[in-house]
Amino acid sequence: MNRFRPDRCPGALRPWPAADGLLVRLRLPGGRLGSSALRGLLGVAERYGDGRVHVTGRANLQVRGMPAERAEPRLPAEVLAALEATGLLPSRSHDVSRNLMASPQTGLAGGRADLRTVLAALDRALLADPVLAGLPGRFLFVLDDGRGDLLDHRCDLGLVALDREVGQLRVGEGWGDVVPLSSSAQRLAALARAFLGARGAGPAAPWHVRELGRDLATRRTPDPRLPEPAPPPAYGEIPGGCHVPVPPEGLDRTAVERLCAAAPELVVTPWRGVLIPEETR
Repeated sequence: MNRFRPDRCPGALRPWPAADGLLVRLRLPGGRLGSSALRGLLGVAERYGDGRVHVTGRANLQVRGMPAERAEPRLPAEVLAALEATGLLPSRSHDVSRNLMASPQTGLAGGRADLRTVLAALDRALLADPVLAGLPGRFLFVLDDGRGDLLDHRCDLGLVALDREVGQLRVGEGWGDVVPLSSSAQRLAALARAFLGARGAGPAAPWHVRELGRDLATRRTPDPRLPEPAPPPAYGEIPGGCHVPVPPEGLDRTAVERLCAAAPELVVTPWRGVLIPEETR
């Protein structure tokens, strides 16, 4: 695929100029979200934007209708500082590169392994590496804990747990090595660096591993222990908690206060919902 423009997937440092004002997207690795951060973001949206918090199909958050710095498509300094105060923008340089999706119920119920430690280690590896700040905003890591809920999600790099100790890497549209879960974050970070080295530069550079035109790693056959794809969890009570849908118009003050009162930690899901963990309710 030939590209003729750079990736413009929105973030906080490069918001998207929509008809109703700037659209700002904030990355949530694995959809993990503290209630205090959600309240803080709603406060920013009420003060500067449309007064709602929106969710995306990648389990991230958005605020809309935000002001621009004069005629430039960027946020005024005070608005950017308010977003940083929520804790949802830990690195300006890595604003758009922390696209990490994980099975929302991992560590709460079901699955073959608790991938929360892998998720945290991968996020730390991204934040610690200045090179990985250069990942395109559409580049996606997907971590499936072996239940198969994210197996059908297209990804650039990923991991599927085979048991409590090992998982198989996903590399573009193919499969990579079977690796210990304890070292999987480092392997994924190394593959991401290899992608950046192979993609080149300029507006025509690939956004995705599948667009490279060559294998990024040695292709492997799918491990026979891989799960079958599973449907997304229903809304309502599910193992590990309660899955609440988010309406298309987003979360207003009433909805946010209801969620925050239910649990101190929430999980935004890739199906435009919020999981309230049972262990904290």
